[in-house]
Amino acid sequence: MRGFLASSSGVPPLTLRSIGAACAAVLALAQAPPASASMSGAMSGSGSGSGGAVPGSTRSLPLAPLSRDGVPGAVPEQGLRRTGLGRFALLGVVWADPGAELRGRVRVRTRSAVTGKWTGWQDVEAHADHGADPGTAERSARRVRGATAPLWVGASDGVDVRVRAERAGGRSALPPGLRLELVDPGGDTGETAREAAAAGAPAGEPPRTALDTEAAIAASGANADIAAFGTTEIPELDRPATEREMTRLQGPSRGKPYIGPRPKIVTRRGWGADESLREHGFVYTKKIKAAFVHHTASGNKYTCAQAPSVIRGIYRYHVKSMGWRDIGYNFLVDKCGRLYEGRAGGVAKAVFGAHTLGFNTDSMGVAVIGSYGTTQPPGAAVTAVARLAAWKLGLYGADPRAKTYLTSGGGSGNLYPKGKKVRLNVLSGHRDGYATECPGKRLYAKLGTARTGAARYQGR
Repeated sequence: MRGFLASSSGVPPLTLRSIGAACAAVLALAQAPPASASMSGAMSGSGSGSGGAVPGSTRSLPLAPLSRDGVPGAVPEQGLRRTGLGRFALLGVVWADPGAELRGRVRVRTRSAVTGKWTGWQDVEAHADHGADPGTAERSARRVRGATAPLWVGASDGVDVRVRAERAGGRSALPPGLRLELVDPGGDTGETAREAAAAGAPAGEPPRTALDTEAAIAASGANADIAAFGTTEIPELDRPATEREMTRLQGPSRGKPYIGPRPKIVTRRGWGADESLREHGFVYTKKIKAAFVHHTASGNKYTCAQAPSVIRGIYRYHVKSMGWRDIGYNFLVDKCGRLYEGRAGGVAKAVFGAHTLGFNTDSMGVAVIGSYGTTQPPGAAVTAVARLAAWKLGLYGADPRAKTYLTSGGGSGNLYPKGKKVRLNVLSGHRDGYATECPGKRLYAKLGTARTGAARYQGR
């Protein structure tokens, strides 16, 4: 992978100062007293043999034919109905060939694990229009699958799903190997917290990933050049402090630095990432020339308190169900405007993502959690996108109002052939490089506002 740096040990190419700080932090951690009983209890659960993972699970169920095969004119349909399942809160449908498209409609209804009532039918976005670039190790891995977008359904214990092919040119078919993925993100999915609040009891702490594994230490250490080791939240800085930090990281600037104040960012440890799920090490691109804005297409039926659970669900779906090395996005934003670290490797670094197939090189992806085709995105989320773009693009000298050139990596769904140099907005929507509705009509219409806001935060 020419142009990228990978670290099999999980430690990115940091400065000597940051490496020293990370090592000192690890030493201090090793000498610290054990966590309290309440914290260690929060860390226990499935998949956490070392005690360092947030509980969570994925259940994969094969779909069965519902239509009569071989009957002339019959439209292929598959599905299943199951109750008495363990709790899950996010779901999606996957299939064997990542290059195959699901041309049809996916509908589900679920039974609440809290009330026992069934929901109405909901549509699942049939196309997960994100992915690693063609020719990369992540894209060519044998475990990679085709998939729908994930759908957040809240705490549930029953499911009814129907996948029906669409008829095109007198023919219709579904991709082979259809399976329903039921994801338990681990920790509290929000319902328990609401019940506690209604009873006047304090809400529990969100789950944290304990720093007792090599992967967890590496993920936290990747941010050690700008934040305290093991932190759950990278604090915001004002403009002068951000400029001083930029000078420390990159050396003196030859001119006026155009960079927005560093925003507050919840780290992977803060939202409870199980670092044992992802592949070891990090992969980097050379620089950040553009940012692509996405929506997760996972629905809007979540509260801001549930956002960490939604992210844990998407992370598990991307890795365990779709076969990616890590969550695809570099950053995520919830409806209240809170920013979250996505793919591991360091929020200030050029981490190579899997967000815009064919255009992951020299770019970053930020996803607003929700579906914004017909729903207006909250102003707080648009502002958060602008603040993140002003800071991160500023680190790499990019003007969010400008245009830039990226070279297409090609791939199915890409609007441009492999090797073509494409002129794009520095702050683009996913649909600008790929045949997709993402980030949704309503969010896409707000990108001009985000560009103007980001430039203003940069002092332009």
